[in-house]
Amino acid sequence: MDANDESPTPPPPHRRVWVRERSCDWWDRHNSPELPEAEFRRAFRMSRATFDFLCDALGSAVAKEDTALRAAIPVRQRVAVCVWRLATGESLRLVSRRFGLGISTCHKLVVEVCTAIRVVLMQGMLAWPDPARGAEAVGRFETISGGISGVVGSMYTTHIPVTAPRENAAAYFNRRLTERNQRTSYTVTLQGVVDPDGIFTDVFIGWPGSMADEQVLENSALYQRGNGGMLGGAYWIVGGASYPLLDWLLVPYVQGNLTWVQHTFNERAAAMTAVAREAFRRLKGRWGCLRQRTEVKLQDLPLVIGACCVLHNLCEMTREEMGEELLGFPLEDYDMLSVSGVRSAGAAQARDAIAHSLFHGTAPP
Repeated sequence: MDANDESPTPPPPHRRVWVRERSCDWWDRHNSPELPEAEFRRAFRMSRATFDFLCDALGSAVAKEDTALRAAIPVRQRVAVCVWRLATGESLRLVSRRFGLGISTCHKLVVEVCTAIRVVLMQGMLAWPDPARGAEAVGRFETISGGISGVVGSMYTTHIPVTAPRENAAAYFNRRLTERNQRTSYTVTLQGVVDPDGIFTDVFIGWPGSMADEQVLENSALYQRGNGGMLGGAYWIVGGASYPLLDWLLVPYVQGNLTWVQHTFNERAAAMTAVAREAFRRLKGRWGCLRQRTEVKLQDLPLVIGACCVLHNLCEMTREEMGEELLGFPLEDYDMLSVSGVRSAGAAQARDAIAHSLFHGTAPP
């Protein structure tokens, strides 16, 4: 046979990448413009308009290019996976089924979108008030308290449940919550300051749950700024009895047998601390992942909690409604008395002057 008559060697068969088929019916339905607005809001804790704004803001940070093997997951679906997971705290396995994506892919998307929220949105949406906003906050808090002037923020510290870490678990063991619920509990802390609208202006995230509120405070940048006079000198932050009285931190009287003057002050101060408590209640109500132990690694948890705080601010700024089913739970935190109590003689005198003016209806000296 002539060599020229040989049949050409057939090309190797085309290799195909096997991709498991998953149903996207749930996501297709919730991404459809035909879905009622109320149902969309229940699912993602925000209106379509706010969700669209979020996708537009994060688009360039989370978008991926198509490859020869597969099409990239759309930005809307990426953001939706993260928001749904934060809103419900649902397991990654169930999230995977809803969105028709792999479990590891869903986990990766949550971390990527939370990172984008921190990089793109946090600085603008979670920031200490400028002088104009600070002055407005002072006036609003004075109205809320019925006469306490100079308060720019209300502070509270809550606990977020976590799975017992492999290392240093004792530091995260929450004895008070364990005793209350008769269930071994481990937590990390979230310290936050809010303005009169319940919008976060400062957060400090992730310190072990065994620490008292004042210990957490002492490790925060807010504490350093306050003690360094960087809050402006004329401003107070108001907090509960678990914090010490400082030159910039106003707290209630805690000794027994309060006078009428001290009792009046405590009542007025409590009206301002209630603003922070309500903000945290709305934060945890809206973002269910903060109410239960999650599959997030301990080192990634501050990223996730921070994203929830930013999204809380976004929803509060756009006045997103919350149903009663999201608000009907108590904050399981304990207001332990500060060990150190009064740390500033000057602050004690200033508090006495404020209390006297409130009771007698006169302007403080």
